[in-house]
Amino acid sequence: MQPTIEYVMAAEDLRIPGEGILIGDKIYSGVTLTLDNCLLPPERLQQSPSAEHGLSADTEEQLRMRGCELIQAAGILLRLPQVAMATGQILFQRFYYCKSFVRHCAEMVAMACVHLASKIEEEPRRVRDVLNVFYHLKHSKGKR
Repeated sequence: MQPTIEYVMAAEDLRIPGEGILIGDKIYSGVTLTLDNCLLPPERLQQSPSAEHGLSADTEEQLRMRGCELIQAAGILLRLPQVAMATGQILFQRFYYCKSFVRHCAEMVAMACVHLASKIEEEPRRVRDVLNVFYHLKHSKGKR
């Protein structure tokens, strides 16, 4: 016979939602999202490496969107959770704030981002599977 474990909560442990969470002797509450602590300086956001190599802003935006769509489609085919696909898209965007679309193939970077994101989110996929999915996406595009 298994012993039963009883959990007793003190009245002060029960808090109204929105009041915060007690960690140690401090109450932490609220989430504030601002661009005040952005990872990139404003001048980097205005002049990307791709723009420095002569790529127009519209073309760069289209390449960014296409890369994220490719990562999303590959993630669906690989049956990755949405969190892993979002992580891959973030890695893709951050990479191209440091490197240029002119010098680095967006398809190769998208493949690497999917593979890394699957590892980061602990849903690893084999490199071969990632390559096969991207090959399938590239060659099935004309049939739609």
